[in-house]
Amino acid sequence: MTYTLVLGASQNPQRYSNLAVTKLRANNIEVIAIGLRKGKIGDVDILDGKVFDKSIETVTLYLNAERQKPYYNYILSLNCKRIIFNPGAENPELMSLAKAKGIECLNACTLVMLNIGTW
Repeated sequence: MTYTLVLGASQNPQRYSNLAVTKLRANNIEVIAIGLRKGKIGDVDILDGKVFDKSIETVTLYLNAERQKPYYNYILSLNCKRIIFNPGAENPELMSLAKAKGIECLNACTLVMLNIGTW
């Protein structure tokens, strides 16, 4: 089983990260959510620590470039296939590091991708 990691998850239903978790699950996509505080979005627990024991295929980012820095090594260690930099999360530095490891990088919106069928 493969997972999508939502990094920057929030319990606030008005946050895009929350909407993304909800929409991913509605599309039967397995989700791991990591945020600043523990909580829950539907049937998904928001964790406040890193997860290493799952097969993470996609990382979708909801943190700005500065807040991503502590996660660089973690994200790159996951050996994921792609990273989605949602609006406001664009980061040329991390994108360059990821591309050097053969990871597909997209400046895109998870919600739009799911809505138009390009997930």
